[in-house]
Amino acid sequence: MNLPQTGGCLCRKIRYEITETPQLVYTCHCTACQHQTSSAFSLGVAVPETGFRLTSGEPRALQRITDSGRLNTRFVCPDCASWLYSQPRGGVVRVRAGSLDNTSWLRPTRHLWTRSKQPWVTFAEGDEIFETQPIE
Repeated sequence: MNLPQTGGCLCRKIRYEITETPQLVYTCHCTACQHQTSSAFSLGVAVPETGFRLTSGEPRALQRITDSGRLNTRFVCPDCASWLYSQPRGGVVRVRAGSLDNTSWLRPTRHLWTRSKQPWVTFAEGDEIFETQPIE
């Protein structure tokens, strides 16, 4: 993976840049992510907050209470509704991996909320697997 990495929403009104090496690539199998993505899981990239910046556009914040009781704020494009990233927490921004311009380097190694995973999903040997949300 080369830096910087760029990405944005489907309609390209919101653009961002990642300038620091991501800490990890992960999947979340919770039922909320399954509904929000209309898929079996969401794919995310944990990036140091100092290595993420918007380069154009102004996203809209959407909030919900997670199964763990935490307030989750995610940012979407107000025009095309693409989910781009989540509110920084603990110095980390969680970027929706599918919004990257180049996804060829993505390989998830951590899997969250696997108790809700689809039965056909399998994991590679050595990956970190959590039935719920790990304590961070």
